[in-house]
Amino acid sequence: MSEKKKFALVTGGSRGIGKAICLQLALDTEYKILINYQSNESAAQETLNEIEKTGGSAELIQFNVGDSEDVKGKLDKWHEDNKEAIIEVIVNNAGITKDGLFMWMKPEEWNNVINTSLNGFFNVTNYLIQKLLVHKYGRIINMVSVSGLKGTPGQTNYSAAKGGIIAATKALAQEIAKRNITVNAVAPGFISTDMTGELDEKELKKMIPLNRFGKAEEVAHLVSFLASKKASYITGEVININGGIYS
Repeated sequence: MSEKKKFALVTGGSRGIGKAICLQLALDTEYKILINYQSNESAAQETLNEIEKTGGSAELIQFNVGDSEDVKGKLDKWHEDNKEAIIEVIVNNAGITKDGLFMWMKPEEWNNVINTSLNGFFNVTNYLIQKLLVHKYGRIINMVSVSGLKGTPGQTNYSAAKGGIIAATKALAQEIAKRNITVNAVAPGFISTDMTGELDEKELKKMIPLNRFGKAEEVAHLVSFLASKKASYITGEVININGGIYS
């Protein structure tokens, strides 16, 4: 039997932290990168071009993580076209924010955030898990947030979604450890990306002992380590990368 072609899937891989993760995995590993995006095809294509410039290999896959039928349909087709392939690394990175005080929060602002982050984790991971269990090796890395650990005012929906993924990470890690599959969460603090562009960096960095926002690349190095064989005894962990906010 021929050696399976090995892929790493990064959801929401077209911009920000997701893009940095795609680039880093391409540099550090032998994986072909599967860049998932929902609507911004040109940004996803740009990520792919950058990977190829560094000698890596990637392809695009479009689906909305929050729509289970879309996830299933697109991944079914992908597997149909790539019979000799296995998605060995799953980075659940796709997420959205809809900030606002809880008392004014509309049901759709709650549901959309939960659906993309928490249900997105379920839809993608649940679909792929059986193949990983048969394969007896895998890495699942869930991107969470300082909000999911300490709760952030104005982000009750986002905090709930990320807190849910943190608990799911710990439970799933125990279920599948015997099959050599690790499940970990990475919890960034304030990282300079489009998502934090609106924030008052000058004011906020006063709360950060390192006195600066983090870079997407710094988060990507941590994810790349967790995706490697070097991290095989780490599972069920939530690793903070936040410049010492808690220390």
